[in-house]
Amino acid sequence: MFTKNSPTYKAWGRLKRNKPALIGMVWIIIMVLVSILGYKIAPDSTPNCDNQMVRIKLQPPGFSTPILKIKSDLDIQQKNFFSQMINGQETEYKWIPIERYTQVKDTLLITTYGGDQIEQIVQNKDGFKVSQHKFYLGTDNFGRDILSRILLGTRISLIVGLIAVVISLIIGITLGSIAGYIGGKVDDLIMFLVNTVWSIPTLLLVFAIVLAFGRGVGIIFLAVGLTMWVDVARIVRGQVLSVKEMQYVEAAQAFGFSSFRIIFKHILPNVLGPVMVIAAANFATAILLEAGLSYLGFGVQPPTPSWGTMLNENYGFAISGKPLLALVPALAVMLLVLSFNLLGNGLRDALDVTTR
Repeated sequence: MFTKNSPTYKAWGRLKRNKPALIGMVWIIIMVLVSILGYKIAPDSTPNCDNQMVRIKLQPPGFSTPILKIKSDLDIQQKNFFSQMINGQETEYKWIPIERYTQVKDTLLITTYGGDQIEQIVQNKDGFKVSQHKFYLGTDNFGRDILSRILLGTRISLIVGLIAVVISLIIGITLGSIAGYIGGKVDDLIMFLVNTVWSIPTLLLVFAIVLAFGRGVGIIFLAVGLTMWVDVARIVRGQVLSVKEMQYVEAAQAFGFSSFRIIFKHILPNVLGPVMVIAAANFATAILLEAGLSYLGFGVQPPTPSWGTMLNENYGFAISGKPLLALVPALAVMLLVLSFNLLGNGLRDALDVTTR
């Protein structure tokens, strides 16, 4: 029960007094909302935010220019609200950045961006549109809106982190609880497996899985999750070893309850505190691993926006006078990882009953 005298209520009170942890939690909530809304809040709502306008590539933050939109001949199917939010919407217009324009009846006289010749655009039956567009974080080497790709990249990082943590928790909690409760040869066998996986460098194991099964997004989930379950298993095993000697566990055994019921109904609910802490830390690790894999070309593949991929595409510009192209995705990774670490530290202190 969530009453004033319950351990949960007291832990929440201690967490609220931890300002860094609270700031980290608020930032994570904001990023979750950004990832859910996705294309609905991104200035570029095309799939993968991949609307390329090479004429305005490598523009600085705050760059603004008129955009001429001419109706294309393609039959674009309009998606519903939720489909647009998840997958984006193909644009039915061809976007042309221009410097200046003059409309004379049904004819538009334009000067394309970076051009020096005046072109005539005759209005067709579907017409054309001219609107001013501002690129708050500038454009990349392909003329794509950086802000849109940063916002959508949040979704990739959080999904990889979430699924990887879920995989690690399922495997780690199951094996750790079985090893700690049953003991004996079963414990020896599971710990041998844990120590074997523990001895393999994380990146080496991830590379092996990715090279063996491919570079799809689903494989990234699996690869990252399979490298982090050992931490969970070791912690759960240690907690179960100490809790299984408690009187309420002995009472459950005396009533003849099955080992499955005792582990998952009586023991695990009382050891979830440390598991929550390691889950927050693993979330941060998963985000770093995904960004590192994408940076090295083994992770999410273009044109899907990923912070690591954006770093890979733009790191060369960091020393050529356009450092923001690399600094923006790096800062996004840093802030999200820092938030999870701050929240993990806050949970550790809040769930420690000796904390004042």
